[in-house]
Amino acid sequence: MKQACLLNAITNNNIGLRVSSHHTFHNYLRTKLRNIKYGAVLFFFASFTLIGCVDLDVSPTNKLTENNYWTSETNAKAVLSMAYSQMLNSDCFFNNEVLSDNVYNGRGAMDEKIIASGLGTATTGRFENEWTSCYAGIKTCHVFLANIDKVTMDATLKARMIAEARFIRAYLYLRLTTWFGDVPFFTQDLTLSESKSIGRTAQSDVYRFIHQEFQAIATALPPKEQYSTADRGRITRGAAIALDARAYLYQSDWANVITSCEKLMNTTDNGSYSLFPSYAGLFTEANEYNQEVILDLEYVPIVHTWNNMFDLVPLSVGARDNLYAPTQELVNDYLMLDGTKWDSTKVAYTNRDPRLQATLVYDNYSWQGVGGAVSTIRTAAGTNTVNSYSGQGQNSTSTGYYYRKYFDVNYTGSFASGLNLILIRYADILLMYAEAKNELGVMNSTIWDATIKLLRTRAGFTATAALNYPGGSSADLQTIIRTERRCELALEGLRVFDIRRWKTAETVLNTPPHGAKFGDASIDNGYIRLNSRIFNKNRDYLWAIPSVEIDLDPNLSQNPGY
Repeated sequence: MKQACLLNAITNNNIGLRVSSHHTFHNYLRTKLRNIKYGAVLFFFASFTLIGCVDLDVSPTNKLTENNYWTSETNAKAVLSMAYSQMLNSDCFFNNEVLSDNVYNGRGAMDEKIIASGLGTATTGRFENEWTSCYAGIKTCHVFLANIDKVTMDATLKARMIAEARFIRAYLYLRLTTWFGDVPFFTQDLTLSESKSIGRTAQSDVYRFIHQEFQAIATALPPKEQYSTADRGRITRGAAIALDARAYLYQSDWANVITSCEKLMNTTDNGSYSLFPSYAGLFTEANEYNQEVILDLEYVPIVHTWNNMFDLVPLSVGARDNLYAPTQELVNDYLMLDGTKWDSTKVAYTNRDPRLQATLVYDNYSWQGVGGAVSTIRTAAGTNTVNSYSGQGQNSTSTGYYYRKYFDVNYTGSFASGLNLILIRYADILLMYAEAKNELGVMNSTIWDATIKLLRTRAGFTATAALNYPGGSSADLQTIIRTERRCELALEGLRVFDIRRWKTAETVLNTPPHGAKFGDASIDNGYIRLNSRIFNKNRDYLWAIPSVEIDLDPNLSQNPGY
């Protein structure tokens, strides 16, 4: 009599998914699934009897099995919802900043600090977690794609759902190849024996697949305007085009970056996008799904939340401690309102780019919190407040700064927030376009006015020197555009990918980071000198293949230097 596990949801040893002959598909759903805004997908759990392996010669009538699960549109939607939830999580979203020069981890030694300190190894948890979580999501997509045709449902809806699953799979492969380079690549579920013989596919081939998928499914996905209110937040045609542009950006394929961006800039056929009038307002629950958002991570108040701000905002507003904080290097890059560069001879935080105040907290910051209550945050050493800098490893800030962006005035206990986290927005399209035009040597005032000037105007600049095209060499403009990108997208989890693709990580991560001017006046002009980081240019542009994966599959080679 044949024995098999119900849709054995966990298969490949070598790709980070643990094999268990007693894991059911339900069990996998139950441990991995998150409820997201466009679908409450816990509908069947109360009646779903846990089973291990089942006799496939007889189909039970009182249990969900491989034979009867894929007969319901609702069940299919549950699996797709699970795939959505596996795209990214809030920890990765925020912790990625610690891997860059924007943020410093001053309390404890999280994996990202270990990696940024040059001490990452093939056993570092973040490497393994990135690998396993991406392949778990790919597994979910493969299960969905292999079974969706069994479901009787509206053909147009089915085609759209297939396109959504393909998008998520391509997005996860983009995550994998960006961190690890060559990775195991496959487009259908693998058997256990197949998983033990698969090697790594060249990054160029993985990228080729990613672009083919994004471009093919863009035609199958509707623009955002065609979704109902209940379906807001789903993957759209615009999202496929935008992520295709980002993938080309990571390859420095400037011509294709331009082509992709123009599909969202010069036409409304793929969705109508523009800058939201308020930069600070972008990151509030009241303004979710605005015209600038192309794709975000969906959360629901109380039901499905994140609470990372519990360890990032000032202690006086309810945080328990400060895990990591913005650096002085980030603060330095915000211009003066008149368009000139800031330097230490100028007042630290007044008459600066308004995005500074919307992004982070500094000494004498006017904090508006829950219910509109206003308080003054003192972070300077010696001001004797709970927020004051008192050295590294303390409960308070290690840099003299705290987070502001993504603080949600609707937080509930322990800072649980249902605020969506934006994965890509129209401002990024403008920045990618400007960068690509400049890298090809064709930047001019017209392109500047359609990109950087728009961003600065929205930010609140009015001075001619700040808004007008500065001219200069491509190298000069490169610095300006890269700095603009840093300030516009600060603390949104993207800086690490920029310094890696620019190959500047070997410079900015090999110098001591700094905090505010609260330190020893005889050291670095009084700016807090933080512990040095180390970036090995011959190794650290790729992450280590987790050793446990190589142990399970000898066909997996290791990246150089690990």
